[in-house]
Amino acid sequence: MSKTTLRKVMLVEDDPDIREIAEMALGTVGGFDVMACASGGEALRRVDAFAPQLAVIDVMMPAMDGPTLFASLRARPETAKLPIVFMTAKVQPEEIVRWQALGAADVVAKPFDPLTLADRLRAVWDKLDV
Repeated sequence: MSKTTLRKVMLVEDDPDIREIAEMALGTVGGFDVMACASGGEALRRVDAFAPQLAVIDVMMPAMDGPTLFASLRARPETAKLPIVFMTAKVQPEEIVRWQALGAADVVAKPFDPLTLADRLRAVWDKLDV
């Protein structure tokens, strides 16, 4: 049986400029169907209707940070196995280890290259057992 192709990505980023660039990088450049959310709360409200195959979540957000959103998604049967990629400006080795220990599929450093972000997510997807 062949693996499904990654098509639907949920992006959760509170900074409107970064969100716009990432959405363009994933949608226009990468060809993904993207649901962009400005907060963890918005993501939780919209995730079931969109049914993403993978989520890219900013680590540092007000109200609900990335790790809290990650835990909330893991606690729900519908999203318990959703692969999560954290996006963060804090990319010291101990931070990367921390996010991977939580169960993140990958950690993308900000600033990211808009021309290669979609390919990076495809590479992550190809390594996953989904």
